[in-house]
Amino acid sequence: MRQYQGLPASPGVAIGPAWIYNPVKICVNVERIKDPEAEWVRLMSAVNLARNQVQALGERAKVNIGAHEAAIFEAHLEFLDDVDIMAKVRAVIFKQNLNAEAAVKNVFDEFAHELAQIQDEYLAARALDLEDVSHRLLRCLQGESDLETDLLTHPSIIVAEDLTPSDTVQFDKRKILGICTAKGGPTSHTAILARSLGVPAVVSASFDVDDIEIGVITALDGSEGMTIFGPTINELNLAREKKAAWELEREEQVASTHQPATTLDGITPEVVANIGGVEDARKAMELGAEGVGLFRTEFLYLDRTELLEIAEQTSIYRGVMDVLEGKPLVVRTLDIGGDKSVPYLSMTEEQNPFLGWRGIRMVRERPDILYNQFEALLLAGVGADLRIMLPMVSGVGEVQRAREVLEEVRADLNKRGKTQAEKVQFGIMVEVPSAALLADHFAPYVDFYSIGTNDLTQYSLAVDRTNERVAVLASPFNPAVLKLVAMTIEAAHRHGKWVGMCGELAGEPSAVPLLLGLGLDEFSMAPASVPSVKQAIRKWSLERCKEVAREALAMPGSSEVIKYLKGLTPA
Repeated sequence: MRQYQGLPASPGVAIGPAWIYNPVKICVNVERIKDPEAEWVRLMSAVNLARNQVQALGERAKVNIGAHEAAIFEAHLEFLDDVDIMAKVRAVIFKQNLNAEAAVKNVFDEFAHELAQIQDEYLAARALDLEDVSHRLLRCLQGESDLETDLLTHPSIIVAEDLTPSDTVQFDKRKILGICTAKGGPTSHTAILARSLGVPAVVSASFDVDDIEIGVITALDGSEGMTIFGPTINELNLAREKKAAWELEREEQVASTHQPATTLDGITPEVVANIGGVEDARKAMELGAEGVGLFRTEFLYLDRTELLEIAEQTSIYRGVMDVLEGKPLVVRTLDIGGDKSVPYLSMTEEQNPFLGWRGIRMVRERPDILYNQFEALLLAGVGADLRIMLPMVSGVGEVQRAREVLEEVRADLNKRGKTQAEKVQFGIMVEVPSAALLADHFAPYVDFYSIGTNDLTQYSLAVDRTNERVAVLASPFNPAVLKLVAMTIEAAHRHGKWVGMCGELAGEPSAVPLLLGLGLDEFSMAPASVPSVKQAIRKWSLERCKEVAREALAMPGSSEVIKYLKGLTPA
């Protein structure tokens, strides 16, 4: 029996045989070539093949997982078309007379290493994506077939060192009992996939894959972050009891998910979903979401060679609104730039792009981007409950300028006689500590605040959550983060504004009494988490939750807060 404590990535209990995933290692021989031009043609042929494979994977991911998760393959296409990367590959082939395989491996490894060195959640994930694309391109060069789609032949718990997007999409989701990886963090592709599928998962368990026997009975607790390979009879029986209890609870959650989430003393916060497109919106409605608290519009831009036309944007937004049938839709304006670069915006390389030119900061140099997005939203939002929010806000001046752009758009549409959304709420994301500290000063310019706990945690604690060595420190339960949340809510309520939360913390059932006690008005999360959070809200009274919040804020660290919350009895 071997027991490993990792990080919880997706709740629930899974019991079954371990299926060890060891991706085939790619061997690259370094060879001198005599005809660089012919080698380049061979590489371009492989690039085209890889592009076709990535597009097919993206379509499969949309059907099996969701639009948000499928968007990562759009980023893979970007890498295949990246001018700088391909220019370096070409230089290696033509100037060093090396074969295409060696050129691809050298250049892609170099770029991936540079990304991995920047301690930033998003870029760490992009480094893994770059390696994924590199491996695919090398397989195409070597004439190997694409990844098989029937590797997982029977229901199993997938055990791997880590999983790339291409790895995860190839598995038959009906046969995934659970997932356990030695690396990764709560925001890794593995965690996102597991939560989207609703299967238990543990990440950063720090085991050696070679030490795990194929087929060994495994008990995995995604809520506690514990995995046991070869459990004893007693441990197996305990796991079965927990699994049965969890499955029964899940059935009850889903059965009541379309009912309001009202506390014992009559308070009903909104429970809504985070989405990336129409498919996600449909899934959210099926699982009982009362609207959308975060529509990530950047996914509409990542696979483009030019900005979307206003008509196309309008059609996409209208499609989501039609699915919601009048329910609230919070749209985050384009959160792109620096770390999420797109070639048509002429972005320059930055030393630390996560702290650079991105989100609302782009409005000074490219107000046309925000202008066009506002116009499309106002045209699409006729008759809808439209709420627009700005990302990466750190100062009042950014909000003032954005509101000026919005009024300019309104005036122009009126002048042209265009019908537009009349009642639109305007808000900001609180993901930078300065936004929480200045919450009072934003109140005259906003109708609501939405707290992004993922980024707020990283910026407040200076921790990269994808780094296995420090990921455990990146907890939104840290009292320092919670005090920023409390500060934001208190300031907003003083001015009659409402506050939502669209970070991972909002989808954590154990955090429900804490967030209710802090006064949170709206919970927004992955669609799969909606039933469990709604059920959790119904178990508590607001007065009891206020006591919980006071106790948690007085604690010294996240471990104390987590232990305290898990030991609570609802009332």
